Amino acid sequence: MRALPLDRFRVLDLTRIRSGPTCVKQFADWGADVIKIEPPADEAGYGNRDSSDFQNLHRNKRSLTLDLKTPEGQEVLGRLIDGADVLIENFRPGVKSRLGLDWETLHARNPRMVLGSISGFGQTGPYAERPGFDQVAQGMGGLMSITGMPGQGPVRVGVPIADLSAGLFVAMGVLMALLDRERTGEGAWVHSSLLQAQIAMLDFQAVRWLIDGMVPEQAGNDHPTAVPMGVYPTSDGSMNIAVNGARMWRDFCEVIGRPDLYEHPDYATPKDRLANRAALNALLYEITATWTAADLTEALLATGIPCGPINRMDAVFADPQVQQLPIVAEVEHPSKGRQRLLGQAFQVEGLAPAMRSATPDAGQHTDEVLAELGYAPDAIAALKEKGIA
Repeated sequence: MRALPLDRFRVLDLTRIRSGPTCVKQFADWGADVIKIEPPADEAGYGNRDSSDFQNLHRNKRSLTLDLKTPEGQEVLGRLIDGADVLIENFRPGVKSRLGLDWETLHARNPRMVLGSISGFGQTGPYAERPGFDQVAQGMGGLMSITGMPGQGPVRVGVPIADLSAGLFVAMGVLMALLDRERTGEGAWVHSSLLQAQIAMLDFQAVRWLIDGMVPEQAGNDHPTAVPMGVYPTSDGSMNIAVNGARMWRDFCEVIGRPDLYEHPDYATPKDRLANRAALNALLYEITATWTAADLTEALLATGIPCGPINRMDAVFADPQVQQLPIVAEVEHPSKGRQRLLGQAFQVEGLAPAMRSATPDAGQHTDEVLAELGYAPDAIAALKEKGIA
């Protein structure tokens, strides 16, 4: 197995909660030397280290405790910055400047370093100093207005999609900046926000407004523009069915024993089916409810119509196809034993992101990192005695 592709980079992790750690996790999994810098006492909401969430987010890192509000802590951080390739932070812009982590200061000290920043609403603008939270971004970014049943009122999605997407977008931007550095020799500032990432994730729903002038509404489990596509009842539960295009519509009508629907004037074209969705779905619900989910799935897949079950979490990981995918990764924790974590969502043939180490205890690698920076044992002891490290 080849060496991991990011093992030549050192990444300083000054993030917390979720968006920043999601970003940093991409570098840690693919081999970067990630040093997680956290306060000696958890006063900033870093979270319960023993939780499954925390353990999943912070694997493959080293932990250095450091009080950045002290001159001595700033000195240690400066030495780290001098040798770093990347620094990732998700402070509010004003806090970042007070800590000396603004782009101008960092770039002057280490022109080759890439800075990745995640904020709630952006680095400038009227909301720049507001605290950010995923659900707030979901609401302001339009997602909650199109999620849920028609007329239900706003509904958040079941995962922190603004946090996750902001982290992934910044990780992608930092990788692009590292590639650009190979040509220019200069680092760059990459930044996104929960709000910007959330709006980007609206995708076709956003351009229905930008291009078509249409304000999308809640569509529940139905696809916003395609019919029949959504959740359909069977005799032993519900399933998803996705019929798209004339060929699938014809074959679907044949499978359910209603070939007459194919050329029915109310349902013949996609526009007709969308206009008459309520009547068509009411009819289809009665038909699909007479099938078992397994039988209907088999019949639809035989004609190439996408469909599938609606799984609870236990069923997701029991699915034979999921078990074939390398989406679950294992790591040995020194006190918790074998842990199953979420792996990466993509594969590179010939490479595999390694679960090299479990989430570290706070400050687990403080002595090690300080020694690498040239601090003598007595100096390390002094920093720890003062509560700085």
